[in-house]
Amino acid sequence: MAQQRKSGRESGGQILGDLQGKLKSVTGGGSSWFDWVWIGGALIAGLVLMTTSFTAIEPGQVAVRINNVTGGLVTVTQPGWITRLPFGIHSVYVLDASPQTFSMHGNKTVDDLEVSELTVRASDGSNFHFSDTTIIFQIAGDEAQTVVRDGGEERGYLKWMRPYARAILRDEFGRESTISVSNPTKFGEATERAKSRLNELLGVHGVIVTQIVTPRPQFNDEYEKLIEERNKLGNQLEVIKSNLAAAETSRERRLAEVNRDQNRQIQEKRTELESALATAIAAQADATRESDTYKISKVAEGQASLSAAKQQAAELRGQLDALYRARKAEIDAFRSQPVERVMERLGERLRGVTIAIEPWANDANPSRVEVEKIGGAQ
Repeated sequence: MAQQRKSGRESGGQILGDLQGKLKSVTGGGSSWFDWVWIGGALIAGLVLMTTSFTAIEPGQVAVRINNVTGGLVTVTQPGWITRLPFGIHSVYVLDASPQTFSMHGNKTVDDLEVSELTVRASDGSNFHFSDTTIIFQIAGDEAQTVVRDGGEERGYLKWMRPYARAILRDEFGRESTISVSNPTKFGEATERAKSRLNELLGVHGVIVTQIVTPRPQFNDEYEKLIEERNKLGNQLEVIKSNLAAAETSRERRLAEVNRDQNRQIQEKRTELESALATAIAAQADATRESDTYKISKVAEGQASLSAAKQQAAELRGQLDALYRARKAEIDAFRSQPVERVMERLGERLRGVTIAIEPWANDANPSRVEVEKIGGAQ
């Protein structure tokens, strides 16, 4: 830009030099009042040409230079000076690119940026309004030529804000009921939806909405009282929720303490039972060892007794066989003896025995004789 301004001053000096040379050639090099008139006129013409050939851009501004011959558009976003050709060849439009405020408040429209307050009809049929709604917007610097092309010269783009903002805000907040619009979460969602829609419509024209500030919606007095009561009840509900949360925390703490005590008791009882089990296992091992020892000893004793009994039985069997053979020999020998010897032996056996014979029939030859033991005699 400094170079552009320097070149502009050099072109003005060249013009003055050329005019002075021409004047000297016409007047023959002499000086007169006519020369000074020409010089003054040339200076004035140069100053006018210089002032109309440069346009200053302040910080926060953008400029659009239009070539009226070719129809070309150039957007300048950096502060400084820009050149333009005179005689209608170039047209330069300087726009305010800093954040601007569009307000909706009061009962009447003042200008393009200050209109009457926003009234909305909710989805349930009731009406509410916003006492002061503010929309902060600005021109996208690199889209300034789009703003000039669509909105016209100077501040024509401001006329878009009123219809777009009012229609979209009414539409988005009208989707909510009187209850939901009083909820800050739903209220914020509606605001974001409105901001997105405004940027979709205005963004194609080079205008960006950066923020929408809306106060709490207001209703009629009766409904405001109901809202106030609802807020009180909501506060009470929050207190109840807080108490419930505290009670839940206390309950969890008590449960944790009970679980801790129960776990301690369980661990103690488990330790006792494990100790008793270990003692019982040790006692079982001792008892098993003693029983095995007792079994081994008793089996050994039994086997020894069995062996002794078998040996004794074998001895008794031998003695019995010997006695049997002796008795058999005696019997065999007794059989071979005469009757007298038998009767003698029988008498020896019946020695001291009294035999009473009583006949019981008139039979001269009794067939039966009873022998009665008397005393210890056989």
